[in-house]
Amino acid sequence: MGSGVKEFSPETAKKAHGRMSEERIPEPENLPTLSQTDLDDVTRKHGMYMKGRRGGARAVLQYKDLSRLDFKRADLSQADFTGSLLLEADLSGGTFFGTSFFACDLRNADMRGGNFSRADFRGAYVAGADLTGANMSGADMREGKIMKRGDKGALTDRKRSGGLGAKTVFTGARLTDVNMKDVQAFAADFSDADLTGADMGRTDMEGANFEGANLTGVNLKSANLSHASMRASVITGAILEGSERAGLNMQGSITEKDMGDRLENLGKTLSELLEEHTLWVATAGRAGRQLDLSGYDLHDLADLRRFPLTAIRAVGANFLGQNLSAAELQSGVFDRSDFRDCRMIEADMRGSDFKYANFSRANLDGARLCPLEFRSDYGGTRLQCADLTGANLRYVSLRGADLRDCNLKGVDLTGAALHTCDLRRADLTGAILKGAILESVRMDETIIDKKVF
Repeated sequence: MGSGVKEFSPETAKKAHGRMSEERIPEPENLPTLSQTDLDDVTRKHGMYMKGRRGGARAVLQYKDLSRLDFKRADLSQADFTGSLLLEADLSGGTFFGTSFFACDLRNADMRGGNFSRADFRGAYVAGADLTGANMSGADMREGKIMKRGDKGALTDRKRSGGLGAKTVFTGARLTDVNMKDVQAFAADFSDADLTGADMGRTDMEGANFEGANLTGVNLKSANLSHASMRASVITGAILEGSERAGLNMQGSITEKDMGDRLENLGKTLSELLEEHTLWVATAGRAGRQLDLSGYDLHDLADLRRFPLTAIRAVGANFLGQNLSAAELQSGVFDRSDFRDCRMIEADMRGSDFKYANFSRANLDGARLCPLEFRSDYGGTRLQCADLTGANLRYVSLRGADLRDCNLKGVDLTGAALHTCDLRRADLTGAILKGAILESVRMDETIIDKKVF
């Protein structure tokens, strides 16, 4: 760091937060909005400040609305964004060493490859964000909240956009291969997050919540996991050597032996099985055999998407983390299957059943879940609609997906991104849409509970 520049230490940050609790602080819905030009100017001056140049100024953007702005891979180390809204902001590739994101709302932000080491994330709401490959070593993720003075002069909790309470929340976030060594994350919420391959060695995560998270291959060596919850999480290949596990709840967690039967146990290659299946389809069942992969573990099968999977049966199958982009999955039965963290961009899923399937964090951008049309000999048309009754679609990306006439009764779309999605005539009775983004969505004749809005 250049001469004449003082480092903004975590201790200084804590004192600053204490002073701000005495001031009039705007509510989240009243935050002043900054333009991209404003942010670029602040970034330029901060760069001068970091180099000790005259005219520079440290970036202090407390209680501002910075949603959807592009930080352009800038170095904003030691900046202060306390209490700001950064919804869907692009922080990817940036350097934020020691930066304060205290009580910020970073929902669905793009933070891939960023350096957030020693940053202050106390009380931040980072649900649905993408931190793939980010460096968060030494970050502070403990509880934190902002106090404000009420009309009568008494100090009260300031409400936080996106969620209540003081916990740091990474629910549904993508934290693949993230470096989180030596992190302080007491009581942090990582439920439904993808932590595949993350390095969390020596972290303090007492009381943290990992319920439903993907912890495949995560390094938790010498971590403090006392009284944490890993209920229903995937822990295949996780390293727990030397970790403190007093009171750790692992009920229903999925290990290697729980992943399902192996395809090689069928005695035939997938190509051979599909040859029989293709004949079965071509002859309307008079010859060949329908491919039934129910209960099988397919998550590490190479190049699965290149095989035509039309009309197959795969009830309770495991596709965890598969790349199924542009895959042919029409008219199949995939009830209760596991598609967590799958890439299913522009997949053809028309007319298929996915009842009670788990798509948590999957990317379904541009996927086709509209009906298949069958013409009869008498000139009529029959529609075979896709059925996702009761499916888990928490934190999925459905940008531009075609869900016309789809059965979405009782689906959980918490935190889902539905930008420009086509939901015409879809049935969303009983669906959960908490935190879902519904911008530019087509909803003509959509069946939906009024209480949702």
